[in-house]
Amino acid sequence: MFCFRLQNIVYHIEEQVIKVTALDKNVLNIADLRDLAHKRLTKALFDFCDKGSEDQVNMRANRTALDNIKLMPRMLRDVSGRDPSITLFEKKHALPLMIGPTGPAGFVWYRGETELARAAAKANIPFTVASTSNTPLEDIYQNGGGTQWYQLYVWQDIEASLVTAKRALDAGYEALVLTIDSPVYNNREIDVRNGLKFPPAICARTALDVILHPRWLFGTLAKYYFAEGQLPAFSNIHIPDEQKANAKSYMSASTTGFLNRNETLDWDFVKRLRDLWPKKLLIKSVLHPDDAAAAASCGVDGVFVSNHAGNVNDCAITAWDALPAISDAVGGKLTLIADTGVRRGSDVLKGLALGADVVAVGRATLYGVAAAGEAGATRALEILGAEIRRTMAVMGLNRISDISRDHIRLPADLPVSGYARF
Repeated sequence: MFCFRLQNIVYHIEEQVIKVTALDKNVLNIADLRDLAHKRLTKALFDFCDKGSEDQVNMRANRTALDNIKLMPRMLRDVSGRDPSITLFEKKHALPLMIGPTGPAGFVWYRGETELARAAAKANIPFTVASTSNTPLEDIYQNGGGTQWYQLYVWQDIEASLVTAKRALDAGYEALVLTIDSPVYNNREIDVRNGLKFPPAICARTALDVILHPRWLFGTLAKYYFAEGQLPAFSNIHIPDEQKANAKSYMSASTTGFLNRNETLDWDFVKRLRDLWPKKLLIKSVLHPDDAAAAASCGVDGVFVSNHAGNVNDCAITAWDALPAISDAVGGKLTLIADTGVRRGSDVLKGLALGADVVAVGRATLYGVAAAGEAGATRALEILGAEIRRTMAVMGLNRISDISRDHIRLPADLPVSGYARF
């Protein structure tokens, strides 16, 4: 009885906080949502969402690359009829924006993947479910609505990974996104230092951090226990029966090598997946034009130009540095999606000017859902949508199709100071 009452009290507090935070007029930008997420989450979990691999060089470079791109506005254009909508794979969407896969969503908020899907559906933009999501993919699709894609990691057991792809197909997902830049696990030293484990566990090392964040403890972790009788787990990783016999949990299965990333994948696997998946197929984390061309030759429909948000190769180039050459190589042959480091609507327009057909966000909406669930994610998309429309106006643009490289100046095109001298 006590646990039931405690559960209801926590739910009520969480609901009231959502009303205050997500819709608060002081939440003016993505940075404000990040601050709210920081307050609600444990240090270990926030750092997992917020930080990258090794020295964070690549993650910082993503923002530097975007900041160094300058917009070239044109004046005295009638922009009263501007329209930010796009057509993506024969479907019209309200913004040149989508939500990319973010694995921690279900850890930062109870069934956070569904909350993100609902926010995306409300905004009429696509949403991508991560392989490492907690909520069963069938439930996300049914309860989230809108346009949904599924992101696939390939584990040590290729056939088991393909079982998950078949589940996504049967559930109704419109596209499959194969992530190809992680043949081995990334070196996230910050998570090791924080003692982060999945599924989340309270131990002597992390107990104080958890206790100091009761809204996450009771509003997310305890909510899984009360509602589902267990802590959050990776619900969409298929473990064969012979592996289940050796593993009491999804994570302990990794000791047998099952959950190790696959080091053998090559373009032949992409061709095989193309034969197996009848709908739209995309590959994620392409940075070289030759790889983009290889994807096109395999019959892939699109690529994510991405360095995985700085989470894998700390020395890689950024998506924004790679995008122009990839656009020149395969623009028109493949749908190009660019991501990493997007925090403003102006970043979206910069990506489009560089050659992207649509820009994906990850951390921006993850901060939102961590702060206030669906309402927080909705607020993130409202902010970005308003900034896109505002930037279009001050740039003299009426349609997304009007954006070109004539509307940006890259560092190489500018004086040493970064500003034109008059």
